Parts: sequence; C-alpha cells; structure tokens
Amino acid sequence: MNYEEAVEVLKTIEEVYVGKFPLTKRKVTLWTAELEKMKYDQVMRRLTNHVVKSPFPPTLSEIAVYEVSDNGMAEKMARWKKEAAEVSEETKRLFLEKLDEMERKMDK
Repeated sequence: MNYEEAVEVLKTIEEVYVGKFPLTKRKVTLWTAELEKMKYDQVMRRLTNHVVKSPFPPTLSEIAVYEVSDNGMAEKMARWKKEAAEVSEETKRLFLEKLDEMERKMDK
C-alpha cells in the first residue's frame, strides 16, 4: 500500500476506537513504514475482523499481512511427490527393509 492508504488505516483505527488510539507523529511514522510493505485490502479486512471481535485497538501484528516470498519450495515439493508416485511398490518395500536393517544395527 502507499503512504496515504497506510494513513487511512490509522485514521480508521483512531475513529473506531475513539480516545483509545491517539495518533502521534511517532506512531504514524512507525506504523506507516510497516504498513507500506502490506496490501491495503488485506490489512483492512483484518482490521474489520478485529473491530467486530475486540473493544480494544489492534496492535500492528494483529492486522499485519505480509507477502509470502516464493522460494520455489512449493514447486520442488510437487515435483518430489510426482517422482515418489512413480517409484514402484517393490522399490519402496526394499528401501524400508534396508532402513529397518540400518536402524537395528545402530541400536546395537
């Protein structure tokens, strides 16, 4: 979100929680720096859910929605599952037998 949207989030909290969330210059500076890293609509959705449930203003962590970075792990796991599905049952059985054998040797 941009700075104006971040300020809008803060003003919404201030208006909903009258007298419980005073906006100071320092609070605006700290909160907007973090809010700008998030998506406006997702934060507002979390804020709306918070307002419905709590008579107290939210902390930043209660309404924060950070982007999850794509490190390629989901694709790797999908590929591994596909590869595992192609392994024959006989190969899986032999692997488990060898693994059990190794474990028995280590326990001695």
